[in-house]
Amino acid sequence: MIFKHSALPWLLAFALPFSVHADTIHMKDVGFATPEAMEYDADSDTYLVANINGSPFEKDDNGFISKLSPDGKVMELKWLDGTRDDIALNAPKGMVARDGKLYVADIDRLRVFDLKTKKQLDDIVFPGSGFINGVSTAPDGGLYVTDSGMAPGFKPSDTEALYKVDTRGKITQLKSGKLGHPNGVYAQGDTLWMVTLGSGQLRTMTLDGTEKSRMTLPFNRLDGLIVTNDNRLITSSWKAKGVYEITPDDHLKLIVGELESPADLGYDSQRNRLLIPLFLKDEAVIYSLTP
Repeated sequence: MIFKHSALPWLLAFALPFSVHADTIHMKDVGFATPEAMEYDADSDTYLVANINGSPFEKDDNGFISKLSPDGKVMELKWLDGTRDDIALNAPKGMVARDGKLYVADIDRLRVFDLKTKKQLDDIVFPGSGFINGVSTAPDGGLYVTDSGMAPGFKPSDTEALYKVDTRGKITQLKSGKLGHPNGVYAQGDTLWMVTLGSGQLRTMTLDGTEKSRMTLPFNRLDGLIVTNDNRLITSSWKAKGVYEITPDDHLKLIVGELESPADLGYDSQRNRLLIPLFLKDEAVIYSLTP
């Protein structure tokens, strides 16, 4: 079921108890199953949704990726389906679409798929990891990846880490130890940002992981992290039930409130939209940003 504000304003106001723009789309009852992340594939002009479909820790091979049109219609619910013999996908989390490939965080590895053929190309395994979660492209063509350091039952583990993966798939651990349970990560220019689940911090680093500054937000359980076309740094928080901009002078601006479990954000750079999966609700919101 898809609700558009322009078509059913009274119904959307009831379904979404927060302020919306005219073309905000709220998707519910469409088949999502624990949606953890959303990603915009610019080449095909489509949205992808990573569905854990069960436990985030279990290697049950039943995760799936949904494909949506920009108007919120489900083009293919199980576009990539872990139950197929030719696809391995357990509990997909953070995603990045780049250079014709889709990189998907999946417990202890990145799954690599061809975006056109859907063929599974590779697995990039992180030895000793346990909760590979956030993924970002790197300016040099590689990737940044976080391990949130969580064990079944969401108990802390000793696997917290920030990794760099080069264009050949070589893995370098940039940081480890007590990192506050890292989650969302984003790189742009000469700066790398990372938000944390446990400590509720934004860490600003150089591209080699050297920390430059640390901001502790008034709430934790931070998840997604994106940068918009006009350089707005935006994160989501389960604790605050909202999506916030973190300004260059370390202030917070609420963008969308009253969201249940807003997880790993996507960004439609063509339409200036936030893509917000609602983990515990099996729903998603497409939210148009104002300049």
